[in-house]
Amino acid sequence: MVSLILFGCFILFLVASVPVAISLGLASALALLYSGKVSSSYIAQGLVTSIDSFPLMAVPFFILAGDLMGAGGLSRRLLAVANVFFGRYTGGLAIIGVVTCLFFAAISGSGPATVAAIGGLLLPAMAKAGYDKGYSVGLLASAGSLGIIIPPSIPMIIYAVSANVSITQMFLAGIIPGFMIGAFLIVTAWLKARKEGYTGSEQRFNAAQAWAVISDAKWALLVPVIILGGIYGGVFTPTEAAAVGVIYGFIVGVFVYRELQWKDLYKVISTSALTSATVIVIVGTATIFGRMLAIERIPFMIADYIVHLTDNPILILLLVNVLLLFVGMFMETLAAIIILVPILLPVVTAVGVDPIHFGIVMIVNLAIGMVTPPVGVNLFVGARVGETSLEKVSAGSMPFVFAMFLALILTTYVPWISLAPLSLFGQ
Repeated sequence: MVSLILFGCFILFLVASVPVAISLGLASALALLYSGKVSSSYIAQGLVTSIDSFPLMAVPFFILAGDLMGAGGLSRRLLAVANVFFGRYTGGLAIIGVVTCLFFAAISGSGPATVAAIGGLLLPAMAKAGYDKGYSVGLLASAGSLGIIIPPSIPMIIYAVSANVSITQMFLAGIIPGFMIGAFLIVTAWLKARKEGYTGSEQRFNAAQAWAVISDAKWALLVPVIILGGIYGGVFTPTEAAAVGVIYGFIVGVFVYRELQWKDLYKVISTSALTSATVIVIVGTATIFGRMLAIERIPFMIADYIVHLTDNPILILLLVNVLLLFVGMFMETLAAIIILVPILLPVVTAVGVDPIHFGIVMIVNLAIGMVTPPVGVNLFVGARVGETSLEKVSAGSMPFVFAMFLALILTTYVPWISLAPLSLFGQ
């Protein structure tokens, strides 16, 4: 009965358009009051202890770092560099969009932030070049999901905390899958451009011009090197790297590129604070929800059921993928991770799946969920930035969702794709 109240109230609140974080908290509170197994003060204690985590401090820092760098002109310079190398090819602007999202993903750690930052700069140019708006926004919404796969990634941090695994190992494991998905998206964009007749830019860069663009963008190009190089080199922890990113973004935006004005700082910081607060509230309430599941032993019952259904790792991973793809269509990424990790991790580890590999599989699934209706957050952000309808964006994203699905299959059944960098770095 407690489980029925927990899930029933949660679904009811979601249908009533109550925010995910509030739905999780209210459902947990009602189930807790009905069960009477623990004191009502357990909710307040859980909210505090769930966010009292040093690794979790990386989340607001990475959000602020991404916002500072977006406002400070770094994303515009990344676009300029991508244009030098890819602008002349068929579908050049589409390829530029994917490549720039790859780079910006290594700055922001967030899918929606990547879509907003790159879309605001590139979509007007794509419209001017004759690209279909639904296709353009669908492409950037899909490429923006690389923000949670390419390290540093906020969902990876949340998974690492929930699964009690290394954040550094998660970051390493995301490198090859992230670039593989980027390559799949580039190929899809090129094929679509050939079919639709989207030509490349007529502008050609000589060596001196190309060097001038790259030189101007060197501070932006150094960001992934500093942040990821520092983490993998053992210079600082992921949380410290996030703080370094904030300082670097501030200095470059204000004093080097001088595009981040002092008067803009309040807006940037307030936007980051609101985003961070939303994430932290979701983490807190989803943790309470997960603890209620544990009290009722639901994860163990589900794990038992699936293992008794089949002990074949291939079939279990297939079932898990189907579940995650379905959940990703309806639930916010961070909430899904915190709720599902305690349920699914025992299932997959029981059949020999590495927790780091499973973490990447989960995040790729949820990245696809960010571009699939009805609750694909990247679609909503893209539609707002591109000033078009959600229906057009959803239709435009379908070829790229299919490409991501193919990459998911490879990531799921070829563990080497995720785990090879760990061996290379001795993790």
